[in-house]
Amino acid sequence: MNNRRVPRTLAAASAALLTLGAAACSDSQADADPQRVDVVAAFYPLQFLTQQIGGDTVTVSNLVKPGAEPHDIELSPSQVGDVAGAELIVYLKGFQPQVDDAVQQNSADRAFDVATVEPLLDATGDNHDHDHGHEGEAGHEGEAGHEGEAGHEGEAGHEGEAGHEGEAGHEGEAGHEGEAGHEGEAGHEGEAGTKDPHLWLDPTRLATVGDQLADRLAQADPEHADGYTARAKDLRTKLEQLDAEFTAGLKTCQRREIVVSHTAFGYLTTRYQLAQIGITGLSPEHEPSPQRLAEVIEEAKEHQATTIFFETLVSPKVAETIAAQVGAETAVLDPLEGLSADNGGDYFSVMRTNLANLQKALGCS
Repeated sequence: MNNRRVPRTLAAASAALLTLGAAACSDSQADADPQRVDVVAAFYPLQFLTQQIGGDTVTVSNLVKPGAEPHDIELSPSQVGDVAGAELIVYLKGFQPQVDDAVQQNSADRAFDVATVEPLLDATGDNHDHDHGHEGEAGHEGEAGHEGEAGHEGEAGHEGEAGHEGEAGHEGEAGHEGEAGHEGEAGHEGEAGTKDPHLWLDPTRLATVGDQLADRLAQADPEHADGYTARAKDLRTKLEQLDAEFTAGLKTCQRREIVVSHTAFGYLTTRYQLAQIGITGLSPEHEPSPQRLAEVIEEAKEHQATTIFFETLVSPKVAETIAAQVGAETAVLDPLEGLSADNGGDYFSVMRTNLANLQKALGCS
């Protein structure tokens, strides 16, 4: 007898009561395999993580279609039904307001909020120092500036971090509503108190989330707990290898400042001792003000930027405008919030492409 049939039956009943009738009868629920754990992932990095750790014992659906921008997703009744009927929902509270609402109303007891694994970084916007030089680059050996991350070597100790659930700072993050009024200035001041959700751009943090996700999957499916643990360990090895590639590849560079379309790269720049100059703040939809454009152009010239980075899921027009003013080229630096519709790669291939583009832009040797 499959003991998971009962939770799924109860979840489906809840979906019928708490969502529209159409939502309760969504195609994904109708096609669910009773021998697998039915997981809903809020956006691509969480889908990738769940598939890597769950293997063939889970069925994973992503709420965001390839090519779509995930920040402001509007859930259909069918998708709300998927959330209500899933055995596990993997999401990041504060990143997608409608997902937060659907989880809170329908499935809070079956949700895994990855923001609770480790404290999120503050959304500090531009994290560069106008006066800092490159003489200190040799300091990468000691990874100074990665305070609190030394424990990544012995990640077993992170199991006790689930207690971060009560982090008050997450409540006010939904959708970054407070940013709309910043009109592109969000990349500087104005985001105090807001958290940066893009934790997956630090491979070591993603590995830690993977360890916790394996534990959560084991709770939902104890019969396959050993498999979840083993796959999480294997994924950690691969992510640590990726981290080592970034550390070595960005150790010695002519520049350490990157000009990006929005300030999504705080985890990456913190981990590898780079600095981001954001055209806009955390939300890529915001239009930069003329004043902000002028500031970015000035800073790009000051730091002799050769590349202005744009993203796959948003228009490159603003980056191209700045590049033309600076005499720079444009290139993709992907925040990996989702895959483009024609992207046949995965997290690892996109991150390695990011590394190659960074090395070229920064003159790394």
